[in-house]
Amino acid sequence: MSRFVAILAAVAAFALLGAGCGGGGGGTATAPPPPATQPAAPQPLQVANGPIEAADPGRPPLRLKLAATEDLVRLRFHQQPRSGLLFDLDTGEVLWRRLPNRVLPIASLTKMMTALVVIDRLPAGAKVPVTKQALRYRGSGVGLLPRGKWIAVDTMLHGLLLPSGNDAAIALAQHVSGTVGRFVTDMNVEARSLGLGCTHFSSPDGLKDRGNRSCVRDLAVLAREVLRRPRLARIVRTSVIALPGLVPHTVKRGKRKRTVWRPGGLWLVNNNPLLRAGYRGTTGVKTGYTDAAGRCLVVTVRRGRTVLGAILLHSPDPGYQAMRLFNRGFRALRLRRARSTVGSAAR
Repeated sequence: MSRFVAILAAVAAFALLGAGCGGGGGGTATAPPPPATQPAAPQPLQVANGPIEAADPGRPPLRLKLAATEDLVRLRFHQQPRSGLLFDLDTGEVLWRRLPNRVLPIASLTKMMTALVVIDRLPAGAKVPVTKQALRYRGSGVGLLPRGKWIAVDTMLHGLLLPSGNDAAIALAQHVSGTVGRFVTDMNVEARSLGLGCTHFSSPDGLKDRGNRSCVRDLAVLAREVLRRPRLARIVRTSVIALPGLVPHTVKRGKRKRTVWRPGGLWLVNNNPLLRAGYRGTTGVKTGYTDAAGRCLVVTVRRGRTVLGAILLHSPDPGYQAMRLFNRGFRALRLRRARSTVGSAAR
């Protein structure tokens, strides 16, 4: 643990994190390379929060149980999110809700679908070219992608999901479908196949609010689909990671300076506020922010065999509100099990 804290402190000194929740409208979310004393290609550092469930292609999408008239958790925030949900990822039970069918812009939560389309099309060993269009990104980005170079797809996925890289989203979309427009079409086809009735995508990065929308009911389905893919599940539960890649170096020849790309360690930090806070059992998933969408969060936590998910759209403080929901949710489930055990013993 002391080694992890030391590394995390070192990374924090160099990381440039996106604004708000690190979504489509934030600043550059690049984590620059560590000092020269670090090894050129360090081994990935990950925070494991429980086993990763193997994907089951035949398993149907999550179906939330929204018919209940009363939620197990009763909680009203002083400043309410525009929409929210606390639910069980395995059973679909809804523990707390606020306008679950309300359609809102979702900013970089969009990248959950981007990752799903990519992971189903590209194998782990594939490489993705860094295009001119990808380097014209706006908002948050990996920021250290050399034009014309081919980058491992899993490195790109880390850049997509941890610092919410819009540059990675564009490069992945172009490589998978040929153009960004065709990739967006593929995203919407996948949304329909999952039964996402209030979801529509207009970009792979979520920066464009117009036409890019969903509801917490649909986002719960997306969250479970992400966690069902072991490759994605490992990424979204990672707090900080060092990946082998290319980093820029300035070379002087007389009065002239130029940038060359050399092998080095690319450090990326997750924008997830619960992972940053060390909240026990956090396993993912994604943050988002634009002016229209506000601060958004999809986050999951495992305690024992129970995995709960919380979704907050346009929240004044999604990290704080999510932790309160999880605290109440796990406590309510423990009390219900205790009462059930006592009742069974009495009979």
